[in-house]
Amino acid sequence: MFKKGKLFFIIAETPLHPGSGGDSSGLVDLPIQRERYTNYPKIEASGLKGCIREAFYSFIDLDKNQKQYILIQNDKTKKLLDKFDTLKEIWKNEKGEKKDTDNNTLILYNQAIDLIFGPENTDEAHASALSFTDARILLFPVKSLKGVFAWITCPLVLERFKEDLKLVGQIPKELDIDFTNIQNTFPEQTNIRIDSNIVLEEYTFKVKEDKQTSQIAKFLAKKIFPLSDKDIYKFWREKLEKDLVILSDDDFEQFVSTSTEVITRTRIDDKTGTVKPGALWTEEYLPQDTILYSIAMASPIRVKDEEAKGVFKANNSNEEAEKVLEFFELGVPEIIQIGGNQTIGKGLARIQIFNFGGG
Repeated sequence: MFKKGKLFFIIAETPLHPGSGGDSSGLVDLPIQRERYTNYPKIEASGLKGCIREAFYSFIDLDKNQKQYILIQNDKTKKLLDKFDTLKEIWKNEKGEKKDTDNNTLILYNQAIDLIFGPENTDEAHASALSFTDARILLFPVKSLKGVFAWITCPLVLERFKEDLKLVGQIPKELDIDFTNIQNTFPEQTNIRIDSNIVLEEYTFKVKEDKQTSQIAKFLAKKIFPLSDKDIYKFWREKLEKDLVILSDDDFEQFVSTSTEVITRTRIDDKTGTVKPGALWTEEYLPQDTILYSIAMASPIRVKDEEAKGVFKANNSNEEAEKVLEFFELGVPEIIQIGGNQTIGKGLARIQIFNFGGG
């Protein structure tokens, strides 16, 4: 049973292709994953978990002498090692001589990943202590006649988001409202308004300013693009505060179904320099600046005390589940790779942990 949870945002820094396995019944050869009954884009939990696990291994590299693998020293790993000082344990051999500290740190780090995500060696199989929900769509970018683009959402998506926040904490006061009657609205002082209309793609919507929409936009902007020392997200935070549009559920579904990026790709014959026969296909992508979210859910580790390697304790306590969740929050890289075509610059996504307090 999972005891603790943490919601986090997934912001597409480049187009994402979380593929559905090539099982296409439509015009696109390689479509993205979608919910069956809403047709909303999603990222399957199993794929997301694998991507995040792989991202944790990005902190491992060969040392300068190329003799052994070590844990890279950076801000992320420093926070992990400071918090989980058992990872820095110095082992001794039978003669009492100290072994190499860096190597031991790497060994314990790898063991911690296996304890949290589950072992890759099936002979040592046990369930993982960390689980993820499918990543759900929250905000979708759509071309606008004025203001370049707007983020759109709808009451159904916002109601889902509110309920998911309740699962991991409480409903923030900014979202403790009934979304069902809020549609075709935008924040006050928006950049995309043309008289009382907005034009998204080729469609014109009659919309109105709404204080609750302003409240929602400011809340989401503060959480997705939080304040920082350098405040590198100032532009995006201010844009989201002004350029969020809440459409009806039906209109939102139409946009996320028809306004994704569809790219035609070919394979060229090296000898002739022409397209190979049958080597023409289409791929679907979630556009850059799409914003999704998922929930990381933690339980205590699922092994006996003697197998816990000293990193965690094998007891069924909320405190141990909190430690598993903290390991994830401190260690997950800011940028991870999701989906296919990473060698052509696709699939980069930024992870932003949702925090109930502060900005």
